[in-house]
Amino acid sequence: MRNLLFPLPVLTKKVETMGGHDDSSVSEKKSIDNELPTFNIENMQSNMKVIYYSRTFMSIIGGVIAGILGFTGLMGFVFYILVMGITSLCLTIKAGFSIHSYFDSWNRILLDGFLGGLLSFVLFWTFAYDIVHIF
Repeated sequence: MRNLLFPLPVLTKKVETMGGHDDSSVSEKKSIDNELPTFNIENMQSNMKVIYYSRTFMSIIGGVIAGILGFTGLMGFVFYILVMGITSLCLTIKAGFSIHSYFDSWNRILLDGFLGGLLSFVLFWTFAYDIVHIF
C-alpha cells in the first residue's frame, strides 16, 4: 500500500539581527532563538489534499450510513462528529502519531475540512434517508 502522506523536512533558517557589538555568549543564545523552521510546501499541500479527500469521502460514507440507519435531528449531527473523530484518529495513526513531521500544527488534522465535510454529510444523509425511508 502506498503511503499518501509525505514528511515535511524541517530546515532551520537563521534570522539576521541588527546589533552594535558582538558578545559571543549572547550571540550564541540569540542564534538559537532566531532560527525559523521552514517546511517543504509541496509536501504540505499534498498532505492537506489527503486530509480534504479523506474527510470528504468519510462524510459521504457517513451521510449514507446515517440516512440508511434512519438518524434524524441531533442524532445525525452527533454521528457526524463521531465519524470526523474517527477520521482524525485514523489520519493520526497514518502519520505515526508524529503530526509535526507531516503537518505544521494539530489543527490541520483535527479541524481542516470539518465544515466542508458537514455539507457533504447533510446532502448524502438526506438523500439516503429519503430513498430508504420515504420512497
